[in-house]
Amino acid sequence: MLNDNRMIIKHRRIIYKIGVIVLLLVFFMLAGCAPPAAERPDWSKFEMFWPMPPAEPRIKFVDILQDKADVGGGSDGSYAKQLFGEDGSSAEQLRKPFAVAADKEGKVYVGEAGRVVVFDKKNNKLSFIGEAGAGKLSSPLGIAIHDNRVFISDSGSKKIVIYDVQGKFLRAIGGKDEFENPVGVAIDKKRLILYVADSKKHIIKAYNLDGTFIREFGGGQIFFPIGVATDKEGNVYVSDSGFFRIAIFDPDGNFKGSFGKIGDRPGSFTRPKGIAIDSEDHIYVVDAAFQNFQIFNKEGQILMFVGGAGAAPGQFSLPAGIYIDENDTIYVADQLNRRVQIFQYLGDKWKQSQGIQPNKK
Repeated sequence: MLNDNRMIIKHRRIIYKIGVIVLLLVFFMLAGCAPPAAERPDWSKFEMFWPMPPAEPRIKFVDILQDKADVGGGSDGSYAKQLFGEDGSSAEQLRKPFAVAADKEGKVYVGEAGRVVVFDKKNNKLSFIGEAGAGKLSSPLGIAIHDNRVFISDSGSKKIVIYDVQGKFLRAIGGKDEFENPVGVAIDKKRLILYVADSKKHIIKAYNLDGTFIREFGGGQIFFPIGVATDKEGNVYVSDSGFFRIAIFDPDGNFKGSFGKIGDRPGSFTRPKGIAIDSEDHIYVVDAAFQNFQIFNKEGQILMFVGGAGAAPGQFSLPAGIYIDENDTIYVADQLNRRVQIFQYLGDKWKQSQGIQPNKK
């Protein structure tokens, strides 16, 4: 009987191995026979503006970043590569982006679980920061760039991790004794100050760019801060998610005021996330519940909003981070759509770059 049982077990193992081999053969046959990936739309041909005519357009849809194809890397249509990436380990596409920023060379840095994805259209290259080694990232929730350095808030390690723009780890600031949950980061490039929003300590911390601590502020005045941005005068704007508003501090960290309140109408907030400021000091605030970003003037008055729920260009599904570069190009991390959407503010700076006479004010 014992020998019979052993024989049965042996036969079952052989059958199991044969089954695995058959499944692998079927998989690779499908991978080799899979049809080519659908041709990527040319997003530049999408003519979308806000507000709609006949009003003068102020925001223009520009582009979408999702994967290697968006930097000219192309795709070979292989099912296995679409699933696992070229090296079989890491798919070369966004999974759930939260943070976004761009450098002067036009490279776009996107933070998501375990890495920062770098889209370099100029050099047709997709690369990654922080996947392994020194400076390994866990949950990068904020990105700021200055002087060829990339400052990344990593809530997993409770540090600000600093890389150069080539992806080389330089050093880190903080740790569990200094941060509880670092989220949004911003750099005052005139005064060379790094601001970090610590959502669980309910404060903003300020550092010199060498990592020297300067001050903290906001205690008792903000609740679960998420995003942070600065204007030309050095004022600090905070998306104060717990109090459903934008809190404003002067360069010394003194509370100046706020705007917004909880609600479901334009000008109010439900889940404010990222915040950014353009060259004309308009304030852009992403709201993950409204599936849009709203634009305010310096007095906190609502000017317009862009977006709505959906997956088409100009629509969002749980948007988070936002960044505006020196050319007033707007980048928004669109989490559940697994992409970054790019827009252009059609203000005076853009008009001058296009040879258009700015409107007289």
